[in-house]
Amino acid sequence: MVHGKKIILGICGSIAAYKSAVLTRLLVKAGADVKVVMTASAKDFITPLTLSTLSKNPVHAEFLKDDSGQWINHVELALWADAIVIAPATVNTLAKMAQGICDNLLLAVYLSARCSIHVAPAMDLDMLQHPSTQSNLQKLKDFGNHIIEPAFGELASGLIGNGRMAEPEEIVKYLEDFFTDNQKLNGKTALVTAGPTYEALDPVRFIGNHSSGKMGFAIAEALANQGAHVNLITGPTHQHTEHPHINVKHVVSAEEMYNACSDFFFKTDITVLSAAVADYKPAAVAGQKIKKKDETLSIELTKTRDIAASLGKLKHNGQIIVGFALETEHEHDNAIKKLESKNFDLIVLNSLNDQGAGFSHDTNKITIIDRKQEVKTFALKDKKDVANDIVNAIVEKLHA
Repeated sequence: MVHGKKIILGICGSIAAYKSAVLTRLLVKAGADVKVVMTASAKDFITPLTLSTLSKNPVHAEFLKDDSGQWINHVELALWADAIVIAPATVNTLAKMAQGICDNLLLAVYLSARCSIHVAPAMDLDMLQHPSTQSNLQKLKDFGNHIIEPAFGELASGLIGNGRMAEPEEIVKYLEDFFTDNQKLNGKTALVTAGPTYEALDPVRFIGNHSSGKMGFAIAEALANQGAHVNLITGPTHQHTEHPHINVKHVVSAEEMYNACSDFFFKTDITVLSAAVADYKPAAVAGQKIKKKDETLSIELTKTRDIAASLGKLKHNGQIIVGFALETEHEHDNAIKKLESKNFDLIVLNSLNDQGAGFSHDTNKITIIDRKQEVKTFALKDKKDVANDIVNAIVEKLHA
């Protein structure tokens, strides 16, 4: 699966660069986030405008952006990526990669990368078969890079033989197979709750909260990106996902969320309870809109079903439950109490006292605590990156 993956597409100066436009389009269509890095000579074969339009991201070719003097951070780019795909890779770039030469932005990104590197060579058959090229390809393999073998066919020179860059469809299939083989949650089923619940006062009004659902949806996608099949139970929210491995069920009230969770829980390996479920609901729901008459209005409330505690009691060996604690005071102590009382394996603590954390933000700042009260604290991050931190903690727990 390439859905949700962050991919840098490196393009070198080859006639095969025309295929990179199709490759970019296919990767984006499959749900990948693509950033293109070109060599200077690649721009002679395909324009940055075409690639930026298809990728929906700026295209980088130089260390400095335009004439503004703004520096393109090659290290930041490299660390952003889940994979770097260099397609087409010319004989010149292969030689530089093998020797550690760093004279352009693409090579600087390559040398700074910690992710997997995938190289699709494109050149004439004699250039491919030359001993120096074969030596460089072997050296790149020895470094741990992955070579997407060139195909047999008619070449730009008019000769027929090996050297054609793999077709864009083949490269996408190759990447899908690579990511599938390296997913850490293949065969696992996950249950994620997200968003708020709304508890009706009358046909018009409700009791709710400010949860946006962003964190829960990000967690669902992060789990699915690691191979899990995810059942996402969400309260009312504007969030959406098109991930093919996520089944979304929409609910409104805490009782509806409980019933939906109960339907899936016994067949679930991983449960992440990130929804902001209402603690109380009106004891009685008015059949008609409540009219404004008196200066005050008293509404009797009763507790909603405690979804987390109920599932915690039903948990069997091999299941993992992750809970959330959004606190405003005594954060650590309250999180520990919740972790133990609800039989969680991990609890994710975030505080409304931390700027940029909590409801509605695109960022969050979390602390993860396990049953041994071991604590991991993370910096403020985008919620998608926070979701990956949570999923990594789950993977560690599964393999402990």
